Amino acid sequence: MTNAILCAVDFTDSSKEALKWSVALARDLKAHLTVLHTYRLLQTQNGEAVAMKMKTETEAIKNLMALEKELLKGQDITYDLKSEIGFIADRIKEHAKKNKLRLLVIGKHVTTANIESLNEAIEEIGVPLAIVP
Repeated sequence: MTNAILCAVDFTDSSKEALKWSVALARDLKAHLTVLHTYRLLQTQNGEAVAMKMKTETEAIKNLMALEKELLKGQDITYDLKSEIGFIADRIKEHAKKNKLRLLVIGKHVTTANIESLNEAIEEIGVPLAIVP
């Protein structure tokens, strides 16, 4: 995709605002929108990691579908939803390698929680960044 916007979400109000802004911009620019949610799995005892992964994935899909219904459906844009394991900065960099991004949009909460790793990713991918309060 040569005209793509990546919006990282963590389901906070801040990322919801970032997604609203991304949808409007994607519509105005006729750009494809990718909504990216990342999560981490911590090693647990007694094989609980698999159950935790399934629970986390199920919750993420449920939350993404709710965002889709509320903010994406009927907006006259193309989009895709991704939920991936890993650090947000790593997932953003990987997405940027595979797609020609035009813009990265994140909510203030996402930025505050991951500022150091995000700064590195933003510098590496070399696209404009919009931080939505």
